[in-house]
Amino acid sequence: MPRGSSPKRERQYEHIKESALERGESTDRAEEIAARTVNKERARAGESKTASRQSLEDMSSSRRGGLRSHEGAQGPTYDQLYAEAQRRNIHGRSDMNKAELKKALGSS
Repeated sequence: MPRGSSPKRERQYEHIKESALERGESTDRAEEIAARTVNKERARAGESKTASRQSLEDMSSSRRGGLRSHEGAQGPTYDQLYAEAQRRNIHGRSDMNKAELKKALGSS
């Protein structure tokens, strides 16, 4: 985290990182996701000196996450399904599409 980060942003970073690790992301990828998300939120809240137009105009990270959650219209993403299949050691998962992953996870 950048110097001068608030305790709230520190907690947010750790929470996002832990969530990514639970989904099966590597440590490096989890840290990258957490840093990018927190930096975007800092920019949107006016807490950073510079901010890209995309950070300010794009939908918030929490909104995007809500759209991709299990309760969303299309359910979990392919990557979430694949990570769960990997965690459960489902064979043949690399050759499966999203529908096949859903079926394999539902039956195991």
